Amino acid sequence: MASIFKLTVVAFFFAVCHAIPPLPPVQFSVMSPQGLRMQILGNPGITLVAYHYSINKDVIGVAPGDYNYDITDKTGDYWVHENTDIVVNSGDVVNYWYLVIYNGGGYQDTDLSWTAVYCFHSHGCISSPDMCYRYPCDAGCDMGVPPCNGLIFEDNFDSLNKNVWEHEITAGGGGNWEFQYYTNNRTNSYCRDGTLFIKPTLTEDTYGKGFVSSGTLNLWGSSPANLCTGHQWWGCERLGNPTNYINPVQSARLRSVHSFGFTYGKVEVRAKMPIGDWLWPAIWLLPTHSGYGEWPASGEIDIVESRGNINYKDSGGTSVGVDQMGSAMHWGPFMPYNAYHLTHASKNLNGQNFGEAFYKYVVEWTPTDISFFVDDEQILKIDPGPNGFYDFGKFATEVPNTHNPWENSPNKMAPFDQDFYIIMNVAVGGTGGYFSDGLTNQPYPKPWNDQSPTAPRDFWLAKDQWYPTWFPTVNNGEGAAMEVDYVRVWAHGSY
Repeated sequence: MASIFKLTVVAFFFAVCHAIPPLPPVQFSVMSPQGLRMQILGNPGITLVAYHYSINKDVIGVAPGDYNYDITDKTGDYWVHENTDIVVNSGDVVNYWYLVIYNGGGYQDTDLSWTAVYCFHSHGCISSPDMCYRYPCDAGCDMGVPPCNGLIFEDNFDSLNKNVWEHEITAGGGGNWEFQYYTNNRTNSYCRDGTLFIKPTLTEDTYGKGFVSSGTLNLWGSSPANLCTGHQWWGCERLGNPTNYINPVQSARLRSVHSFGFTYGKVEVRAKMPIGDWLWPAIWLLPTHSGYGEWPASGEIDIVESRGNINYKDSGGTSVGVDQMGSAMHWGPFMPYNAYHLTHASKNLNGQNFGEAFYKYVVEWTPTDISFFVDDEQILKIDPGPNGFYDFGKFATEVPNTHNPWENSPNKMAPFDQDFYIIMNVAVGGTGGYFSDGLTNQPYPKPWNDQSPTAPRDFWLAKDQWYPTWFPTVNNGEGAAMEVDYVRVWAHGSY
């Protein structure tokens, strides 16, 4: 048992006297037949790790938990703590903080929590005491089946699991002033025959004709399930008037931010992109805790995104519509310095498109590099080099005197060395440049300009041009939906 007073004083002293580097994230697993395992990756320079935690009880700041332990030796590549005296049930919340002694300095991360959820995969919740619940598993478990074989997350969408996927509820979109708002409605997100559908519809289909130019869209909510999740950019309430239209499209964005995140591993998604002008589907990852600061300092990983337009070309005549997909990483010290142009790749199908069939999109993410694949074809591999992404982005020369937000991390992959969660959504339009004014659409041109103060109105007034390309009366309009067959994640080193 650790000396709680001693650890608290040490943590406070070093927090005051040292810049705090991002700490390796704590990984949790439930043990068999009972118990809890906590561990962090053993980065060079770490000499002690202390875990302080309680179960279903708040632990504020550096206050002692019900359980307090110093770990002074590594187990393999990890600093591991195991407590076999406790029982952790599915749904229990472990509230914790931890201290790391690194290169002689003490650093802590506080006010953290982890929720035990035993199964994310299609094999059913494991409840037998002789089985393990989450990877890594005890030696006595069957390593041939999930989760012991490294599969730490799987959803085959036999149903829409609300314990895993939270619906974002906001009109703020993703910062690109898109023309959709996100809601929790089975019109826009539902599962059928083992497939998740994320389908955009018209706002006035829900609220009636004339609503976008004269109504009030109130998303504040009144209970945990329907509270507005994004206040920024007037995300919780919009008022329509003849020049400032309410978002004319209703859609869905699902995220695993409160249920599942991972650091390093392989994520595989099999999906079909939507077809229709100005549709913007995306499957991507964001950092759970933004350990390096606001976007893009903490990074973003785009597994796949596309444009739904059938006949959409750049100035050179290259098709950039639904027959092209892109993968990217976004990163930089602060806005507007986002060096994603160094970590971006696309693939064109040349005659086919990504909305006609399902394709497999894969990211393999390790402590040394990250690679992107489409149907097993590698389209991008990024190794930032031994000095990390700050040098890779040439920020010292491109933006002189810019602070390096990753300088205290021992990992060259920073900011891509922390837990990221999964997001899936279908956006529409926007003025952020994804549907650039310099691209050409046929048979009708882009109906808004990115600099227009009335872009949502301009878009909506051209409905008779773009809405038929969604084929809303064919197959219940599902051609305009992104369809997801499955999502799977394996722990690093297990695939």
